[in-house]
This record gives sequence, C-alpha cells and structure tokens, in this order.
Amino acid sequence: MASVIYHPEYRRYDFGEDHPFTPARLACLMDLLASLGYPISAVEPPVASREEILTVHGEAYVAAVEALDRGESEAGAMEHGLGTPDNPIFPGMDLAARWLVGGTLHGARLIADGADTRVLQLGGGLHHAARAKAAGFCLYNDLAVAIQEFVSRGWYVAYLDIDLHHGDGVQSLFYESDHVLTVSLHESGYYLYPGTGHIHELGSGSGRGMKINIPLEPFTEGDDYLEAFDAVVPQALSWFSPRVLVVQAGADGHFADPMGDLALTTRTYQALYTRILDLAARHTEGRVLFTLGGGYAPAVVPRVWALLYLTLMDLPVPERLPEDWMVKWAHVLGPGAIATLHDPDPPYPAFAGGEERRRRNRNTVSRLLDSLSRYWF
Repeated sequence: MASVIYHPEYRRYDFGEDHPFTPARLACLMDLLASLGYPISAVEPPVASREEILTVHGEAYVAAVEALDRGESEAGAMEHGLGTPDNPIFPGMDLAARWLVGGTLHGARLIADGADTRVLQLGGGLHHAARAKAAGFCLYNDLAVAIQEFVSRGWYVAYLDIDLHHGDGVQSLFYESDHVLTVSLHESGYYLYPGTGHIHELGSGSGRGMKINIPLEPFTEGDDYLEAFDAVVPQALSWFSPRVLVVQAGADGHFADPMGDLALTTRTYQALYTRILDLAARHTEGRVLFTLGGGYAPAVVPRVWALLYLTLMDLPVPERLPEDWMVKWAHVLGPGAIATLHDPDPPYPAFAGGEERRRRNRNTVSRLLDSLSRYWF
C-alpha cells in the first residue's frame, strides 16, 4: 500500500478553460477510481510556505509572481516567463502553485520521516520551472522543493522523469549537485519543447556524470522505449546508490497525446511502473515518491494514471471501464473513446521506419553510456 496526497485546493491551479493543463484531468481520474470501486482516501497536505518556495526559487521571481497575483503591473512579467500563452496570469496563482508544492513536499517528508515508503502525489510534476522563470505550464518547481528537502537531510536522491518533455527545470536546479542524480527519458529536444535534454548535458562540477538524458526519436514505440530504459536506468541507480527515488510520471508520451510524437501505450506505462517499483525495492528499500505531470489526451490520461494507482497499490487491473463513468465524462473524453482500461491490440497502424528509428535510439544510448563510463567506473 501507499500514501496518496491530494487537496481540493489543487483545483485552483487553473490557467483557464482553453488551457491544456486543466484540473479536470484529476477530477476525471479520481472519479474513475471511485467508479472502479477504489475511491481515493487521501492525505491532505499543508500549503507550502513562501520560505519553502525560496529553497529553490529566487526572491525576485517569487516577488514577481506575488505581485502579478495581486493584479499589480505586468511590467517585467515576460522576463520571468509569466503572461505567456503557456503560463498566463490568473488570480490566485501564487497560492495555487504553493498548494501543489505543499503536496509534493509533504510526500517527501512522509518518506523522510519513515511514515511510509511509497507515496503518490495526485498533482504536481511541475518540472519545467526554473530558479527565476516559469515555463511549460509550471510556476513553482514542486519536484525540486521536495528533492531539496531530502538533500537538506543528507539524502542522495535519484530523480526519474518519464514525461514526454525533458525535465529541464529539475536538471538545471541541481546541475552541480553530487547529491542528486537526474535521469530523463523524453522525445528529443531536436524536435520538441524545451529543446534541451541532449546526451552531452552531464552536469558540472561535483555533479558531472550525474545528469543523464535519453533523448528518443519521434514515434519511438513501447518496446524500444523500454529497451532504452533497461539499458541505462538500472545501471545508473546501481552506481549512484540513492536513498530515495522521485518520479515525474507524466502521461504525455502516449501515442494519442497531441503534444508530441512518442508512441507509448497503456501497456508500456504499466510495464514502466512495475520496473520502477522493482528498482525502488532493489536500490532504495522501496522508497519512492511519484508525482503526476503532463498528459493532454482526455480519453488517455485517466486510464494511464489509474494504472499507476492500481500498480502502486497492488490492485487488480480491470478490463473494462465503468459504463456510468463513460457516460458521465463523455463530454470530456470525446467521441470514440474506448471502453477498456488498456489500449486495443494493435493500438495503431504500424509506423514506417521502425528499424532505422531503433538503430538511432540504440546509437544514442550507446554514445550516452560511453560518455558516462568515465564517471561511473
């Protein structure tokens, strides 16, 4: 079993009706789990304080968010990544973001204090936010605040990011840290936002060799993704010997997600979750903190994250989705939503160029491991 973190105030993190990072994703997920007979019994966290935000973000940036929140002048907002289409200004945004940070931080403290080993934060995953800038729907970096809490206690932390997009904010905030290993699997930055996450980004100073990126070709399918994961992640954790694993579990690598071009399926995700839990059991005595993250296909996201919950809780995976849930959420799921938890088999027509794509991905992994070998051995 695991602790689940959630607070109704998470719904305040809302950029507007037409924005893809919508709190409706969580509402849909929680209602699906309840309809399956597994209603969430959540721990409600405290909101993060200003001082806790300042453990990773700069004073000037936090002050700018607060000022914009109060409706003061927007002069200088753009230099902080605020007031953009990705990060529009909305009333209450400072408090809304601090609620999400508070949840992830509380999950970290449950683990650090020995109250639990497995924790799922039903929110957060704001991995793009940098020290002084909002980016990619992310105002404050909840993951970095939680990681910093572990580091402040002397813990070594392995951060694993399986979002479609590179976890650039977390990487940059700990780029020189020898207490934090970051591993990000993502669609290559040559094709996709944020344009970073290349294999030469290995960290600097005492953190050199502890920042690992696995950029994958567009249309990379599940078997090839898992092959890259298996080639790098177990080795990295064995070498680093972390005390805890922090996972950003974005669902936007799914083949139906509109934001990018990876081709993972629900079965890929279930296999990933099983691998991650096995690695935690092997390397961190089971200590693992999951957050959510990206995911923008309405008919996909609740199914993928329901699989995360069911896997984490060691619960059976039902074949079909509840009919009453399908009817209730039809306006969100859209026409043609499938009625099964897993994708159909085959899930989509075959993509051309599979062998060449596989060759390119294997070459990327080989070059990455060659670069890391001087630091690992």
